[in-house]
Amino acid sequence: MQESLPTRPVIDATDATEVPEVPDAPDAPDAPDAPEAEPAQTAPEAKPEPEPRLPASEPEAASQAPRTVGRVIAEAFRTAGVRYAFTVPGESFLGLLDVLEGAGIRVVATRHEGAAAFMAEAHGQLTGRPAACLATRAVGGANLAIGIHTARQDSAPLFAVVGQVERSAAGREAFQEADLVGSIGRLAKWAAEIGSPEEATRVLDECVRAALSDRPGPVLLSVPEDVFDELVNPDATPPIVRPPAPRAELADVRAVLHLLASAERPVILAGGGVLRARTSSDLIKLAELLHVPVVAGWRRPDVVSNDHPLYLGMAGLSAPSVVRERLERADAMLVLGSRLSEITSYGWSIPGPGTRWAHVDLEPRGAAAGSTGLRPPDLAIQSDARSFVRLAVQRLQGAVLDAASVEARRVANETDRAAWEAASVVDTGSWEGPGVHPGRVVTSLRRILPDEAILTIDAGNFGGWAARGFRFRRPGTFIGPTSGAMGYGLPAAIAASLVHRDRPVVALCGDGGLGMTLAELETAVRAGTRVIVIVFDNERYGTIRMYQDRRGVADPAGTDLGSIDFAAVARACGARGTRVDTDAAFEPALLQALASDRPTLIHLPIDRSWVSVDDAPV
Repeated sequence: MQESLPTRPVIDATDATEVPEVPDAPDAPDAPDAPEAEPAQTAPEAKPEPEPRLPASEPEAASQAPRTVGRVIAEAFRTAGVRYAFTVPGESFLGLLDVLEGAGIRVVATRHEGAAAFMAEAHGQLTGRPAACLATRAVGGANLAIGIHTARQDSAPLFAVVGQVERSAAGREAFQEADLVGSIGRLAKWAAEIGSPEEATRVLDECVRAALSDRPGPVLLSVPEDVFDELVNPDATPPIVRPPAPRAELADVRAVLHLLASAERPVILAGGGVLRARTSSDLIKLAELLHVPVVAGWRRPDVVSNDHPLYLGMAGLSAPSVVRERLERADAMLVLGSRLSEITSYGWSIPGPGTRWAHVDLEPRGAAAGSTGLRPPDLAIQSDARSFVRLAVQRLQGAVLDAASVEARRVANETDRAAWEAASVVDTGSWEGPGVHPGRVVTSLRRILPDEAILTIDAGNFGGWAARGFRFRRPGTFIGPTSGAMGYGLPAAIAASLVHRDRPVVALCGDGGLGMTLAELETAVRAGTRVIVIVFDNERYGTIRMYQDRRGVADPAGTDLGSIDFAAVARACGARGTRVDTDAAFEPALLQALASDRPTLIHLPIDRSWVSVDDAPV
């Protein structure tokens, strides 16, 4: 899973790599080192994120504005770290919408509530800080649902606020009325309704705690339209107090170190909790001290530099078979900050029956692990990843490992690394068209993009070439949904570009997924971003067609799509649009996109014979 920092963000928005936090305990995280102090294989520390650009003319100063429920919500969100609110506006929550920018929260209007929720979710993944998404009643709230579900799967903090019908109309089948808490709210980590001004501060405190404490996640707040404008007691202020993240006991750390040090084929399976805790550099130190390789959880490929000799790839879909084989051979495994999802664990078969394993997580699996088919861990430790890894590194400093064991591990690690490198080449084979070679596109991306560039990805087989062949060199440079939600890539790229205006952001999309949020190209232009959208177009819901073909369906239904001139659509939205039909034409198009002052869409036709990274024509 993606875990939160030992000291949680409160005021300033941050980059996705390690940053100093305001300490709330004596052992708060240390301030980061300068970039040049890090070895080449680890990530430079990030600069603090600048405040969002707000309109020159803001609403009445907060100190002079009436203290309404809407204003109290805005102030609580701001204190909790919110800097962006994404929305399709509705009349049911104008009492909140119209005070957000006065509280220092930039409002970004989107073309669809699903995209608004995806943007807020991606912001939470990238920064560790929540963003808000706002919608109206049942219709808007239903559209938020896909992003709320994705945030729960990704353990991303998010505030979803849905305007409800007025209290006088409740329970009378009012216009667009639904039980928001009992329906859409069940997708969230927590959900409640503010039924009166007197409940506002208590419910808001619970809301913030739920979103940011322990395993972070999405929360849904339902507020009747008439409640937003009700006045609140001037002295009533939500405390916004969150308990510190749990930290491992020294005895637990020693037990895990003994487990790894005494094994012949140990491995560390690292997930989003490492990224959320900003502890990738510390994890590399731990791996180096123990000579233990690291495998990334599915869609967490940036957990450590892929160029490090101890990195052995990403588990799950599109991984070469050597990754699963290495995990199956492990006699000891540390699962660090990973939820061990169905995809990462290969259908809950990893860790295997012969693997002793420890689970370090904000919500580690215990005896209930058996309900998913997983054997319960030998060691279940509730801890923030950063505090655990740093304490482990401290314990190992100056330790001397058995020379013969170290040499055996060195040789095995070199062999495993060579096998992974050979299996993750994606640009081989002779291909002259029609369309481009997707593996060569990925190779060109890696060669041209700077290491700090951020990649977002949609759902679909087209992403397999990037999953296997792109080398991420810094943490916080990849955003992808573990929910497998289509339509995610472009909204996520918009959110990333708003947070990091000085860094290239590239969205990798299929034609099916991009079609679901294509209208957000106009949002990208209006918001002043420079996102680059690369669409792999085979005019098909290709992944589902692959499953139909495997079933031997004679006349597959529902998976063929028509032609869209994506480049023309981009131009109609105010972005740049270009079509690339050959491998040789891709690099010039990408360089032009990187130099552009506005969003660019690069349309890449793909022959349908490119079914997946494991089922290709060459």
